[in-house]
Amino acid sequence: KHIRLKSGVEFLKTDVGNLIFIKHLRKFNMKNLTSLSLILSFTILLGHGSKVFANSFQNKNSWKAGVARVKITPEESMWMAGYASRDHPSEGKLTDLWAKALLLEDANGKRAIMISTDLVAIRQVISEPVRNRIQKLFGLTRSQILINASHTHTGPETQSAPHVFSLEKKELEKIDRYAKKLEDQLVNLVAEAIKNLKPATIFSENGVSRFQVNRRNNNENKLDLQTELKGPNDFAVPVIKVVDEKGKIMAIAFGYACHNTVLGIYEWSGDYAGFAQIELEKKYPGATALFFQGAGADQNPLPRKTVALAMQYGETLAASVNSVLKEKMKPISPNLTLSYSEIDLKFEKASPTIEELKFIISDSSDTPAYLKANAKVLLSKLEKGEKLMTSYPYPVQVWKLGEQALITLGGEVLVGYAIELKKIFGKNIFVFGYSNDVMAYIPTSTVWKEGGYEAARSPIFTTPWASNIEEVIIKEVKKLAEETGLKP
Repeated sequence: KHIRLKSGVEFLKTDVGNLIFIKHLRKFNMKNLTSLSLILSFTILLGHGSKVFANSFQNKNSWKAGVARVKITPEESMWMAGYASRDHPSEGKLTDLWAKALLLEDANGKRAIMISTDLVAIRQVISEPVRNRIQKLFGLTRSQILINASHTHTGPETQSAPHVFSLEKKELEKIDRYAKKLEDQLVNLVAEAIKNLKPATIFSENGVSRFQVNRRNNNENKLDLQTELKGPNDFAVPVIKVVDEKGKIMAIAFGYACHNTVLGIYEWSGDYAGFAQIELEKKYPGATALFFQGAGADQNPLPRKTVALAMQYGETLAASVNSVLKEKMKPISPNLTLSYSEIDLKFEKASPTIEELKFIISDSSDTPAYLKANAKVLLSKLEKGEKLMTSYPYPVQVWKLGEQALITLGGEVLVGYAIELKKIFGKNIFVFGYSNDVMAYIPTSTVWKEGGYEAARSPIFTTPWASNIEEVIIKEVKKLAEETGLKP
C-alpha cells in the first residue's frame, strides 16, 4: 500500500506495518528534509530497521558454527591398522568410518576447526600436508586446527613406509591411494564446514562414564576374579553442544579417555566410539556427533572382543553424553583464544647404528617380527646415507572457547597427563590426546620409571623418550596456557 505525505514523499507500507521510503515527488526545503529525517529515523527504529539492528547486534556478539562430514570407509579390501598380529587385509564392513568437522567462528571473526576421524591415528605424513593445505586455502594456522583420531583398531592403515619389508607391493599401493584420497577429503571437509557457517549458541559441560579400566594395573584375563579395580583413571566425558538459531542441536562434540579396542575383527568399524556417534545421531536427527579421543593410552574397555560389547559401551557413552545434554549446560562466550607449539622431545639413548640394527633383524635376535620390519626400514635409511632422528617435534595445543579450556596433546597420551593437568587448571578442563600427530606412546614420569609396554619406545623403537618427558610437556602446556589467559 502506497502512502503519500504532505511533504510529497511517497512510502510503501509493508505487510508487517513498516514504512519504506520510495521516492520524493517534489523538491524540499531544509525544514521538509529535517522532518523527513526524523520520520525515517523513528520508522527504522520502530519497524523493520529495529529487527535489522537486532540481528546485526546478535551476529556481532555470537558464535557462528559450520558442520560437515565425509565417509572415509575404504572402497576396497586393504590392510588394517592397530594390531601387529594382523595377517591379511580387511574382509568387509560392520559400520562406516567417518571424518567430521566442526568449524567455530567467534564474535571477532576468528575461526577454529575441530576434525574427528575414525582412524587409529593421524600421523605426521597425513597431518602435515593437510594442515599446510588448510592454511594455504583457508588461512587457518596450526593454532586454529585440531585433528583427532578415535584410535579405532578396525580402520585402515594410512602409512605404507613402515610396511615396505612386510607387505606386497599391491598392498602398499592401496595404502598410498587411500592416504592421498584421505588428505583431499580432510581438506575439502573444511571447505564444506566454512560453507555451512551459520549463527549458533555453544555450551559445554563434563559428564561421566566408567567402562574404562587401567590396563597396566588390572589383569584383563583375571578381571572376573577381581572385586575392585585399580587406577589411575579419568572418567570424564567432555561435551560441547552447538545449537542453531531455532534451538535445534546441530553438533555434539564429545570425548572419552579409553582405547578404542573392543574389536579386533577384519571388518571396518568405528568400535565403541563409532557406535556412540551412531546412537547420538539417531537420538538427535540432523545433528552431527563428533568423537574426540582423550588421554586414554593406558585405559582399555574391559571386558571386550565382541560386537555386542562394542555396542554396549557405545550406548553407555552416548547415554552419558545425553544426560549432559538434558541438564543445564554452561553457555560459552563467543571468544576464541588459541595457541600451539611443537617442542623438541628428546630420546633417552642414541639412535641405533647399522651394526645394532643388523643384529636386531638377525635370526639370533628374539625381537618380534613387526619390530624387525621396523628395524629394516631404519637400516635401509642408514645404508642410503640418511640420518635417523635424534628428537621429535611434538605438538601441544591450548584453546579457550570462551570460558572452556581445551588442551590437546599429540601421541598416545597416558591418563596421568589428564589427571595432572586437571590438578593444575581445574577439573572442568577438556584434555584430548591423539591430536595433530600420533607418533608413539607418551608415558608419565611414573610409568617411565615403572617400564613396560607404554614406556619402552619412542618413534625410534630402540630407545624410550628421555626421562624428563612429562616435565617438558607440562611446562610447555603451562606456557601456552599463560598465552591464552588460562590460569592455574
